[in-house]
Amino acid sequence: MSVIPRPEIIVGDDGLARCGWGAVDPEYRRYHDEEWGTPQHDPVRLFEKVCLEGFQAGLSWITILRRRPAFREVFHGFDARRIAVMTDDDVTRLLGDERIIRHRGKIEATIQNARATLDLDLPIDELLWSFAPRPGSVAPSTFAEVPATTPESTAMSKELRRRGFRFVGPTTMYALMQASGMVDDHLAACHRSARTAAA
Repeated sequence: MSVIPRPEIIVGDDGLARCGWGAVDPEYRRYHDEEWGTPQHDPVRLFEKVCLEGFQAGLSWITILRRRPAFREVFHGFDARRIAVMTDDDVTRLLGDERIIRHRGKIEATIQNARATLDLDLPIDELLWSFAPRPGSVAPSTFAEVPATTPESTAMSKELRRRGFRFVGPTTMYALMQASGMVDDHLAACHRSARTAAA
């Protein structure tokens, strides 16, 4: 069976060109236009991204995005202090909650990551952004030009693991960098590409 290639760029009914992945599903479109690639410095939202990128491992991001309201509810708005005191009983309860991804390792990792966050000797936003690469001068033209990992995401992964974080591999951390605007991987023809606009 042949695989139909995903369009690199899709022009929406509003006349705006978007990265193909963010142009069809309404929730993806909102996320693409309003969040993905936008610099995020809020420590709570960054901690949330660390946890949700971990939940996404092996799944599509839309699966996580559609469940994000439930994740926010069961994990106390991603308040690290409240998550850090969750118990085995909480893990068991969440394993029965069909609104989220019921994966014991990822649930336990979220609790561990909250504890690791509280143990940091600097704010989590400062730690994560310390690995942000210098902005590139040329926006990618195709998805093939977008890497899965970079030296910076590998270094971030190594440091977070050293500090006790889990489900923070180099690929997951590069996805975090993209989502939080540490890198801008909107394709050059996309209306959201800051690098194209600045050229």
